[in-house]
Order: sequence, then C-alpha cells, then structure tokens
Amino acid sequence: MKISVVICTRNRHETVEQAVASVAQCRFTDFDIHIMDQSTNDLTQKICDDLAARFSSKCPIVYHHLKKAGLSAAYNSGVGACTAPIIAFTDDDVIVPADWLSEIEAVFKNDPDVNLLYGQVLIPKELEKEVANGIIVPALAFTEYETLSLKGHFKVFGMGANMALRRSAMDLVQGFDEALGGGGPLRSSQDYDFAYRIYRFGGVIALAPKVKVDHYGTRTQEQWPDTMKNYGIGDGAFYAKHMRCGDRLAYWLFTKNLVISRLREIKRFFKSRKWQNDPYGRHLLVGYRESKAFDIDSKYRLYQETARGKMTETESNIVTSTRRSS
Repeated sequence: MKISVVICTRNRHETVEQAVASVAQCRFTDFDIHIMDQSTNDLTQKICDDLAARFSSKCPIVYHHLKKAGLSAAYNSGVGACTAPIIAFTDDDVIVPADWLSEIEAVFKNDPDVNLLYGQVLIPKELEKEVANGIIVPALAFTEYETLSLKGHFKVFGMGANMALRRSAMDLVQGFDEALGGGGPLRSSQDYDFAYRIYRFGGVIALAPKVKVDHYGTRTQEQWPDTMKNYGIGDGAFYAKHMRCGDRLAYWLFTKNLVISRLREIKRFFKSRKWQNDPYGRHLLVGYRESKAFDIDSKYRLYQETARGKMTETESNIVTSTRRSS
C-alpha cells in the first residue's frame, strides 16, 4: 500500500530537516514525501534539495513552493500533488519513529472502513525537564484504539501533527476548509472541522495509539495565551459553521465549551481571589462572530469568500521550535 507523506512548513528551516529526515528513514518500502513550503526565504528549499539527494535511493522527496499561505491550503495542495491512496501528514517540528508508516498502513489494512486516523503526539523525553520548568509542548496521549462514526459517537479529538487519510476521504468532504487553520483568517481548528465533516458524511475515524510521533514545537508561558486565543477563534468558527447548517451536535459542543470555560474562570477566581478571563473561552465568541463574514457551501460545509470575508493570510500560533539533541 503506497503512502504519500505531506509536510507543510513556513519559515521553519531550523527544524524541517530533522522532520523530513525522520520520515525518510522509516522502515517502509513504497512511499514519497512532499514538502509544501510557504516560506518567505529559500532556506527551506536548500535543505530539502540536500535531503532529496541524500535519500534519493530510499524515497522521492519532492519540494513545492506555494505562494498562498495557510495550513489548510497547503494540505489541499499536498493532496493534489501526490498520487498515493493513503496520505499521511506530520509537522515540520515533529520526529516520527521508524515504524510510523508501517503502523499507519496496518490501521487502514486491518479496518477497511476507516477514512481518517489520528495518532498520538507525544512530548519527547529530552523536553520533559523544560516542560517541568514551564515550557509548553502541545501533545495528545491516549492508550485505547477507538473508532468514531455515526453508529457510535463523536468527540473533538486529534492533532494534525499526526494524521492520515484515504484519498477517498477528500472526495467525501472536498478537502480542508481554507478559512480555518494556521495562517488562515479563522486561525485554527482545520483538523477538527475536517474530522467532523468526515463523521457527519458517514465516514469512520480511527484513534490509533500505536501511531506515534514526538513533538518538538514549544511555546513559552508568554506565548500560550495568544495560542489559546487562536484556538478559541478557530473552534468558535468551526462550531459556528455547523450551527449555521442547523447541526444540533455542534450547538451542544459549542455550549459545552462555553460552560467549561466559565467554570474554569470561576475556579481560578476562588483559588486566587482574582478574576482571570479564560482566553480560549472568550475567543470562542470572537470566532463565532468573525465567521459570519463568510458564506457557507451547505453541501460540503465549507466557508466561502464574500466581500467582507476574505481568505487572507494571518500570522497565528507562534511556535518556538526546538531541535532534537544529536
């Protein structure tokens, strides 16, 4: 089963080399790698050219430069640039293990109904001391294999740093929403939205703990509130789109998040005797409001540009990437 790997990047030449090299070293026989670069300089291209020559006997490494910024746009371009029936995605600040592609293949072979899978995104052991000292590394750990479908249930879960899909999934939902996601006008949540549309259109999502990666993207305590704001805006816009389509589950999930946010604020107040706004919860409403500038393709539930709502570039989710220790 051939697999194409898509790695989207923008001005991360410090870490993209280790990310691409880790994929190229996977113990797998039939795969290629596509680098979707939105950088404002040529440093990433030079690194990728060197990697393509270094691993030429192992797998093709294909570099693409994109003029349009935005993570969802890069995802869609990456799927269009490759031909394999299975497409795996990881980030430019991630290290994958040698069995990453084999574990992805096993999920799709063992469960032919699965359209999309999410794996674990773990904190590397060498960053545990930094995390203990206050550095934040977004991660997602779980232990049980689980499938989400209309026959069962849905939960907002998964990270785009470790996901894979059948090409047929793109036909089902017509791609990622380019208003959502890092670099897009609505900031984040492109992966949640993609999974939710897979679910709503009858697809199956696997949560596969054996598919693991290590995440080296760190955020400082000072950066984290802005990150949470962007997450809130993206989630608010994600829920709003489906609510505007009359989706009752989206109403429930949106309301649940607002209530949890307010409870966090109350808990912090009783603990510190000082009121502290929850940046995530407050910006759920911002995302809901900003999403109204866009129209919606109700068939595929995709945002569409209007005179007020444009797919313009934004700088969001600032990350201080960390190199793996040699």
